Amino acid sequence: MKLAVLRETFPGERRVAMVPTSVKPLIKAGLEVFIESGAGDSASFNDASYQSEGATIAARDVCLQSDIIVQVRALGCNRQAAESELAQMRSGQVLIATCDPMGEAEYLKKAAQAGVDVLALELIPRITRAQSMDVLSSMASVAGYRAALQAAVELPKMFPLMMTAAGTLKPARVFVIGAGVAGLQAIATSRRMGAVVQAYDVRPAVGEQVESLGAKFVQLELESKDAEDKGGYAKAMGEEFYQRQRQLMASVIAESDIVISTAAIPGKPSPLLITEEAVIGMPAGGVIIDMAAERGGNCALSKPDERVVKHNITILGPTNLASEAPYHASQMFSKNVQTLVLHLLDKGSIRFDLSDEITAGTLATHQSVVIHPTVRNLLGMEPLPKATSEAESSSAQKAS
Repeated sequence: MKLAVLRETFPGERRVAMVPTSVKPLIKAGLEVFIESGAGDSASFNDASYQSEGATIAARDVCLQSDIIVQVRALGCNRQAAESELAQMRSGQVLIATCDPMGEAEYLKKAAQAGVDVLALELIPRITRAQSMDVLSSMASVAGYRAALQAAVELPKMFPLMMTAAGTLKPARVFVIGAGVAGLQAIATSRRMGAVVQAYDVRPAVGEQVESLGAKFVQLELESKDAEDKGGYAKAMGEEFYQRQRQLMASVIAESDIVISTAAIPGKPSPLLITEEAVIGMPAGGVIIDMAAERGGNCALSKPDERVVKHNITILGPTNLASEAPYHASQMFSKNVQTLVLHLLDKGSIRFDLSDEITAGTLATHQSVVIHPTVRNLLGMEPLPKATSEAESSSAQKAS
């Protein structure tokens, strides 16, 4: 089978889906690996580095004939190019990429109609066996790191406590909202730079993780026992809960130089947590990094990929922070994809064993059908007959 890595077409995307070190393990497993010429340039991986590992450098039209197509962004994650890219693919091909299945499920329906089998990387189940394939966690870690650096650059202060002949400089005060992977990395990075850090999460259980990084866990008087779903993500709560949360959080925001918000709900609008009144209450020169800006934002004043300055506060809404550290982000993404592909391979061919939790959880479309139950539900489709699912599970489905 042939596997091809395409050059990214999403504006500003600098990552590449596979780095040179992932080539040899896939060749050893029986695949031919093709890299579109220039695919890794923006992430500092040139064509020669892939060739030295055994990959074939080819034009895009050649790569698109491969059995397996690997991208960072496809379908719903690259809406402008989704239609044209699907038109160049053929029935029976396998697409592995981030596809925004929860927010743009319609594109998966189109992929199914085209006969393309899609493995949407956002759907990889959060189980121990799949940790090494978890693209969302890998990219969130990079994004949290970059958010803290971005805040440090924007703040008209320095992060650490400094005792100098010119006097003592107080440390910056950082408040991180959301202690998932991105939030924890933002906490750790801010602490390494010397800031005093506080953090809040709707899930009280993560308090221990926050404190292990040297930050103070802020506890609000809110009932939140059902705030986490079975996949480990924060659940959407009712408006009454968020209204009370905003009121209690405003006092913490008022004593913070920097607020980094990471509270996003997969496939749903981001909860509003920082009101304009809370922004007004921040110290002059303060900075807000709204990492949830792509789906509406946690801050009332943030705009996706824009720099807003209001009430003497700088508000940024970056939507692709992982791309700002493309070398290491690509390295992590590649390792995740490599592990997934090797998991699916059986004697050099992709095998879709739907009795396997990882395969069943990640495979969104198969044999011209949208088969993922969550995606079907989002599209208003009836659940697939159980007998059909069991029949597919019992047979070794191979891409040809």
